[in-house]
Amino acid sequence: MKRDAFSHLAHGPRILADIGGSSASFGLETAPNRIEAIWVTECQAYPTLGAALVAYLSQTATVAAGGYQARFAGIAIANPIDGDWVTMTNHHWSFSIEAVCSQFSLKSLVVVNDFTALASALPYLAPEHKHQIGGGIIRSGATIGLVGADAGLGVSGLVPAGDRWIAIDSEGGHATFAPMNEREIDILRYARRYHEHVSSERLVSGIGISLVYRALCERARVEPQNLSTAEIMDRGVHRLDPVCEETLLAFCEMLGTVAGNVALTLGAKGGIYIGGRIVLKMSDFFERSGFRARFEQKGRFSDYLAHIPTYVIIEQNPVLTGMSAMLSAA
Repeated sequence: MKRDAFSHLAHGPRILADIGGSSASFGLETAPNRIEAIWVTECQAYPTLGAALVAYLSQTATVAAGGYQARFAGIAIANPIDGDWVTMTNHHWSFSIEAVCSQFSLKSLVVVNDFTALASALPYLAPEHKHQIGGGIIRSGATIGLVGADAGLGVSGLVPAGDRWIAIDSEGGHATFAPMNEREIDILRYARRYHEHVSSERLVSGIGISLVYRALCERARVEPQNLSTAEIMDRGVHRLDPVCEETLLAFCEMLGTVAGNVALTLGAKGGIYIGGRIVLKMSDFFERSGFRARFEQKGRFSDYLAHIPTYVIIEQNPVLTGMSAMLSAA
């Protein structure tokens, strides 16, 4: 994507949104590369997307920045987009794109998958906004891959096309989970009691961590406690509970499998980027985990993957940046 796509905002401020399964972030782009009035809220606090947008536009900072003047908007959402009606996979919100346009007097509303928007931000990440895990060197102009865990598991990438990039619209997180060792075989067996199809997202995600925890409790022959995902992560990171710690170790390795699969599928010699909030919440633990070793564990193609770098995205609001890039390039 050409950088000069950001050269102007000819039609006034633009509303940007990143809607996940549990939380939503909003921002107002008021000038080229300037996103302000950023507001984050829990999705469950509002009955509809429209109600959340009304709340955002009523925020003091949004009003001061001219939010009610916005006639163009972009929403990145953790969901496939096919037509006017959108029903979220990991939350109860559903909406008509045309109806939202009408409610807020918008001239244009672009709605895309959140990881498609995140992929569009990758060329603009400053060095301090990404942290390399393991070895490998970027090959300039090569395809880039993206994997990330929030409430669900997102997959995307960027394909070079002359002087711009094309973001891949993918639902790769729903590809069938493939176990790599006896522990993961036991996790899969446990998950299949509850789900006919066990995708990678069922396990390698915020919603999957509790399922993995229960499976490993059964494997260890201990009674599972009624813990939230956040509690499992906290106990695991601080080594307060051996099963919680093993849950996170398994999560990191399974994420490595997914990332390696994406790298091979795309031929992502431009690097693999890891997004989402789950990894950020356990950054030191993740770096010490078996993620990178599992990423490279592909038999005859282990050397191929050893040359591909992996990065954790540490920018605070990269999806909003990517959504802005997509609007500017449209």
